[in-house]
Amino acid sequence: MPLIKVQTSVSAPEQSDVEVLLKALSFSLAKHLGKPESYVMTAFEPNVAMTFAGSTDPVCYIEVKSVGTMSPVQTKAMSQDFCQKINQALGVPIDRTYIEFADVKGSMWGWNGSTF
Repeated sequence: MPLIKVQTSVSAPEQSDVEVLLKALSFSLAKHLGKPESYVMTAFEPNVAMTFAGSTDPVCYIEVKSVGTMSPVQTKAMSQDFCQKINQALGVPIDRTYIEFADVKGSMWGWNGSTF
């Protein structure tokens, strides 16, 4: 049920490096939310045409969605963690990364032919 989706203007690193990043984000998201990693989905979209502050310098947009409520303490910790991971893996400065956190009602999240 938790999802972390990364969109960035930078080119994709080697496939093995992308897999390492996605696995690290998956593990971290599950840990931050206290949910089983078996339900976490990750996505990575490189080479997205993007601007930030009127510039095409490297930039990143991350969506984090989860059934339930994320607290301000959780979102602050996730912001710090995920910005750091993206900076290390992709070289995107942390001040050029936006993260959208979205709480989703279980009835609005489908899985396995039903909803949560």
